[in-house]
Amino acid sequence: MPNDDTHKPPSEADDTAPKSAPQRWFWTTVKGLSLFTVLSGLFTVLSSLAVGYFQYLNAYQEKVSSQAKEDMTLAAATFTDISHPFSEVHALQQTLYADFARAVGEKSEASNKTLTTRNALAISERYEKARIELRENIDLLTRKAEIYIDWASDTYRDPAEKRNVDGDPLSRRVLRDYAFDCSDKFNFPAFGNVHAPNGSMRPKEVADDKYCAIAEKRGVDEMTKPEDAFIRICAGPNDKAAKRINWYSAKHHVLTMHYCLEAAHNKLAAARQWAAGSDREAARESDLQGEKEINAQLDDLAGRLNAFNSLALYRMEQIRVKYRPAGLWCKVPFVWNLRSLNCFPIRTASLTR
Repeated sequence: MPNDDTHKPPSEADDTAPKSAPQRWFWTTVKGLSLFTVLSGLFTVLSSLAVGYFQYLNAYQEKVSSQAKEDMTLAAATFTDISHPFSEVHALQQTLYADFARAVGEKSEASNKTLTTRNALAISERYEKARIELRENIDLLTRKAEIYIDWASDTYRDPAEKRNVDGDPLSRRVLRDYAFDCSDKFNFPAFGNVHAPNGSMRPKEVADDKYCAIAEKRGVDEMTKPEDAFIRICAGPNDKAAKRINWYSAKHHVLTMHYCLEAAHNKLAAARQWAAGSDREAARESDLQGEKEINAQLDDLAGRLNAFNSLALYRMEQIRVKYRPAGLWCKVPFVWNLRSLNCFPIRTASLTR
């Protein structure tokens, strides 16, 4: 008779195998936990993460607000530092020439006792001093316009992006070497038209290195988009490539304004000599009398200054846009990076070379 024990299934090894002490502790702890305890722990972790995130977000927004206030303050101060001396020198230029023209018209330019001559002497001293101070500070003012107006208002400018130090080649020397013509209508500031149509209505673009060789020079008109509001100047048709002047750059406005201010200053040499009571040149005074070009040149300077003022105010508004308060969706993790939301945070990037 066969042994019945041979047909019994083997006993479960897991039931008889001894467990180690850590295993026994783990399984005992797990069995002792209730669902409420697990959910409470998970809620605590998530709450801590949420509190930490919003604390970080508030600190970040405080830094953004502080940076916005600093950028706006520096931009406004730079605008004043530039606009005031240019306005002063230009106003004194106009007054000095008006007194000269009035004295010549009244035939009293040779007398030192007339009111016009005495006023001209006082204006001459103020004008020469203001003009010298502006010339001394023009390079610093140019860089301040670039840093505190142009760069600060550029929403998408990344300071860590790779770029050449001399990426903007325009300078006072370039304007001189290229003989920038202040009276040319194409060289007057213009900002284009945001409503200009897209398409083939504009002439085909010409490369800078070929632009000077073409006969038709191009300016900015109502068919020009704001991003294309620039002009190109040439030193000659064959020897040098064209240089660009961007009318949305405060730096370029300061450079061209000063260049044209100096051109008017040199043109007024005879009137300045008369106003200062120094040795006079009758021939040059005769050339200057009743010259419409002088009045047009001074009017153009007023227009250039007004264009700079308008651009500076526009740029400061762009700083407000750059740091405008973010909406609710901009505070949601992983969502605020979407470009369609226009959250405009301060951009940060690693320094790579």
